[in-house]
Amino acid sequence: MILEKENLHDVFLGLGSNLGDRGENLDHAINNIEKRIGEVVSTSAFYITDPVGFESKNQFLNAVCEVKTKLDPLMVLKETQTIEKEMGRQIKTVNGVHADRVIDIDLLLFDNETYDSPCLVLPHPHLHERAFVLLPLAEVAGNYVHPVLHKTINQLKEELK
Repeated sequence: MILEKENLHDVFLGLGSNLGDRGENLDHAINNIEKRIGEVVSTSAFYITDPVGFESKNQFLNAVCEVKTKLDPLMVLKETQTIEKEMGRQIKTVNGVHADRVIDIDLLLFDNETYDSPCLVLPHPHLHERAFVLLPLAEVAGNYVHPVLHKTINQLKEELK
C-alpha cells in the first residue's frame, strides 16, 4: 500500500494469539493491517507469554507493530475489530473476563494523542502494566514518550521489572 507522506499518523498496535497456529495468526493479522489500515513500518519479534487476567493452558504469542495511517483513532478501532471478526474472533470477554482467542488487536498509542470515549481510551490504559505489551513495544518504540505518564517506553519497561 502506498501512502502520501502528509497527514500520516503513527499508530502502535498490540497483537496476541493463543489458539491455532499463533505465528500464522499474527502474520495474517499484520497482512490485514497493511491492507486495511496503513503501512506497517516495523514489527517486533514474537514473544511467548502466559495469559494475563484469566486461566488457560494455551500460551500467547504477542507482538507490536507500528503503522502509518491516514485513519483517525475510531476508524483504526473499527478496522481492527473487523480484522478480528474475519479471523474468527467472536467476543472480547465473557462476563468481563478475557478468554482464549485466535487474535486480539489492541490500539496502544496514536501519535502523542490522548482520547477517552466509551469505546476507546488512548493511550491504552493498561499498556504500562503489561510486560507482554511493553517488551515488544520497547523493541519498536523504546524512546517513544507516553503522552500521559511522560516516560519513555524503555523507562516504563524497566519500572515493570
